[in-house]
Amino acid sequence: MTDRKTTHFGYQEVPVEEKAGRVADVFHSVAARYDVMNDLMSGGIHRLWKRFTIELSGARPGQTILDIAGGTGDLTARFSRIVGPEGQVVLADINESMLRVGRDRLMDRGIAGNVVPVQADAQYLPFPDNTFDCITIAFGLRNVTDKDLALRSMLRVLKPGGRLLVLEFSKPQSKLLEKVYDQYSFRLLPFMGKLVADDADSYRYLAESIRMHPDQETLKQMMADAGFVDCEYHNMTGGIVSLHKGIKP
Repeated sequence: MTDRKTTHFGYQEVPVEEKAGRVADVFHSVAARYDVMNDLMSGGIHRLWKRFTIELSGARPGQTILDIAGGTGDLTARFSRIVGPEGQVVLADINESMLRVGRDRLMDRGIAGNVVPVQADAQYLPFPDNTFDCITIAFGLRNVTDKDLALRSMLRVLKPGGRLLVLEFSKPQSKLLEKVYDQYSFRLLPFMGKLVADDADSYRYLAESIRMHPDQETLKQMMADAGFVDCEYHNMTGGIVSLHKGIKP
């Protein structure tokens, strides 16, 4: 018998201390082609999901916003324009490769001055209490080892009245859609990963990680248990993706 703690890495059970490294390897592998694959995987619909996230954020000029797991900087770029020169957007990602791609993309688009890239772990955010007006984490929470710890960390650095928005793959709301989505995820997605990024295994992991992520009601309760109030979610594309919102009291 052993008391060694484990967690899931896709469908595998791995020691807790190994998960972060394995996830890091996945994103080091996919970083360079991440944008292209996002468009292919979603048919470009991910842009609409992110646009709705921006709309629900209530972001205003002069605010301070944290974009966790900011990847290639899609949300950061939009927030940068909204908060303006008096505001600030922190682009945070635990993965150095993803952060570098995001930073370079923003600079190539002339987005600088009010954007600060920070390599950070969502479980242990390196910011003072009550720093941010809004926090977003898009397609990143499912890769975090301890989601409860991360939610509490986000709550700590939010200002009272600030909002957290979690955009994440979730559970389809119809059995037919779920069946079609399974076929797509486990057959077509690894094939596209091999074809475009020469990496079928990483995209197989991404498909598995989606299935292991808490469903809509479970995540809503996790946010409430972490201390958020007025928690709610909005299903998009039949529940394939959901956007959760919570407020710091």
